Amino acid sequence: MHTDLVAALDIGGTKIAGALVDGHGRILVRAQRATPAQEDGDTVMGAVADVIAELTLSPLWCRARAVGIGSAGPVDASAGTVSPVNVPGWRGYPLVERVRAATGGLPVELIGDGVAITAAEHWQGAARGHDNALCMVVSTGVGGGLVLGGRLHPGPTGNAGHIGHISVDLDGDPCPCGSRGCVERIASGPNIARRALEGGWRPGPDGDTSAAAVAAAARQGDPVAVASFERAAQALAAGIAATATLVEIDIAVIGGGVGKAGEALFTPLRRALSDYATLSFVRGLTVAPALMGTDAGLVGAAAAALGGRNSVPAAGVAT
Repeated sequence: MHTDLVAALDIGGTKIAGALVDGHGRILVRAQRATPAQEDGDTVMGAVADVIAELTLSPLWCRARAVGIGSAGPVDASAGTVSPVNVPGWRGYPLVERVRAATGGLPVELIGDGVAITAAEHWQGAARGHDNALCMVVSTGVGGGLVLGGRLHPGPTGNAGHIGHISVDLDGDPCPCGSRGCVERIASGPNIARRALEGGWRPGPDGDTSAAAVAAAARQGDPVAVASFERAAQALAAGIAATATLVEIDIAVIGGGVGKAGEALFTPLRRALSDYATLSFVRGLTVAPALMGTDAGLVGAAAAALGGRNSVPAAGVAT
């Protein structure tokens, strides 16, 4: 019998996913809605409420004891508010308060989506067994989270480990965050594709100009596509090495759409990392692909609800 259940919400600019999750990280019930990202804040909350309402129809709902939310950010976990860059109707939006009301007063834990994915990878995925880890999502944007001393380290507001906005090119292009030369401005999928197109790469007959298409071209040896991924790998390596030097992680886990590029990304990344992670205590740093896939946000949000914002349940905990 599943007696230790939580509800989980994974909120992004494209979709709002919900689930009931047990103490082993197994998803038992699912619900999903498209994110009305360009609508006003209450309309977006209406989609969240619809996901919650669908979960409450399950006979398992009565066993849910808490709610975990992994949201696009920035988030402010201490205030219970969110201000996702890609959801303009939510600025300082009181998401925790609204979700608590929609679930009949259940306790709610809020973390950023990068921290949620970190929780999932540490609990069930590639960072399992590592007490000090950086987990990254390299996709439309670049986010991340930290595990330090065996515990999640979300920081006071829930944004610690947001590696995408470390500057690795002091004179680089302006970033939408307001800084320059950020990892995200170089290594995100859209920027990999942009740089390849600017360099003269042209898509195939299907007209696909995504980073996945650039990765396919790189695997075929296209020099412009290869160069674009090498530049992305260099930016990621610089950010990872800086993080490792600062807090002594021993593994960096990379997921997201760009992470699926495989050796088109990981071969130049490991090579570049050897140029940046040079001090004795970071030289043995491991880089690995994420294992949790598209359910990572939900599983990580559930982990926060089960164990609290700074901890992850022990693998195999009984329910």
